[in-house]
Amino acid sequence: MVKGRAMKTDKVTIERGSGNVFDDLEFPDVDTHLLKAELVTRIDKIIRERGLKQVEAAQLLGLSQPDVSRLLRGNFREYSMERLLRLLTKLGRDVKIVIREHHSERSGRLGVEV
Repeated sequence: MVKGRAMKTDKVTIERGSGNVFDDLEFPDVDTHLLKAELVTRIDKIIRERGLKQVEAAQLLGLSQPDVSRLLRGNFREYSMERLLRLLTKLGRDVKIVIREHHSERSGRLGVEV
């Protein structure tokens, strides 16, 4: 091996993702998983912006500190969308659900807007 150069012996195939990692990993109900991930990302961002420690966030959210830790590390499968929305309201956010007509041939989509 020449110093400063990394040699690769294995070929790697790179595929462009769909934009939804849960779809790429063939999870069931991919739209719901992506939406829940976006909600958890918002929860994490609010906690960080406020400079809350996990213990403080847990107290505010009515969860245990280990539950907050698991949630923020992406273990949110056991949380319903409604429960995640309620956590956002406990963090002082208004949550508004908007239903509008989708103007294309394919199905509508779920998403989070700020």
